[in-house]
Amino acid sequence: MYEEAMSVKVLYFASLKELFGRSEQQLNIDGLKTVEDVWKHVSKGYDVSQQVLYSVNHEYAQADSLVHAGDEVAFFPPVTGG
Repeated sequence: MYEEAMSVKVLYFASLKELFGRSEQQLNIDGLKTVEDVWKHVSKGYDVSQQVLYSVNHEYAQADSLVHAGDEVAFFPPVTGG
């Protein structure tokens, strides 16, 4: 079965922005089904997924949340306050 490339906007915040050297990027690849798929693609093996929060279209999401063409997926470290 042929899968079409899907376009997803990815945003990085706080220390992840520094880690990846960018605040956002546009992905146009096939095989993306979940937030975890997006993370695996952009992180290139860097495993901080237990310490990363996710959102899809400005709503908190889980790693197994579905991603659709045109979605905005954001990754950010847990927020702490004092």
